[in-house]
Amino acid sequence: MTWAPLALSLEIAALATVLSVAIGTALALVLQWPRLPARDFIDALVSAPLVLPPTVLGYYLLVVLGADSAIGRAWERLTGTTIVFSFTGAVIAAAVGSLPLVVRSVRVGLEAVDPRFVAAARTLGANPARVVRTIVLPLAAPGIVAGAMLGFARALGDYGITQMVAGSKIGGTPTASIYVMDALYANQEAGARTMAIATTVLGVGLLYAANKLTRRLLTARA
Repeated sequence: MTWAPLALSLEIAALATVLSVAIGTALALVLQWPRLPARDFIDALVSAPLVLPPTVLGYYLLVVLGADSAIGRAWERLTGTTIVFSFTGAVIAAAVGSLPLVVRSVRVGLEAVDPRFVAAARTLGANPARVVRTIVLPLAAPGIVAGAMLGFARALGDYGITQMVAGSKIGGTPTASIYVMDALYANQEAGARTMAIATTVLGVGLLYAANKLTRRLLTARA
């Protein structure tokens, strides 16, 4: 039994969370704009990873980021490496899978912000960017933190998208979820059980904390 797969999964999940929180917070702010054209369609598009099969999402990422794509060729010229079947690909795959959860949680946080504080800041002469930076985001912080927890838990347990985009092993080491499957196929039930319990404890703990934060936000909004 080795803990290298769990360490790899934690590293991927941490970087994927940073990426998904940055993009997810920006998307949540955009989706809060009431006059946004095609708002419902954009919202549905952002939420699509929740309902699309992992193989479909993996296929789209392979098309967009593969060696024959414009992004893939540009990345290879800049770094000398490919995005797919690499650590970078695993991070992007995990971030895409967790993005909808982050966006939804951040939106709950944004909706809990008292509009009177925003109006007061605008009355005092603060421009929109400053209002967002100094009023909206700090007050929505519990929702952002909850989104980060949900995103981390989702990225930690990703299997299908990661395997399609990054392969079954990264630098010779599988992620925790892939390790469980490999261990079962190799009749190493003890190793599979230990890794499954470890990821379950981490995932459930993060979801519990995120639920507590979300409930607090909903109570405050009510």
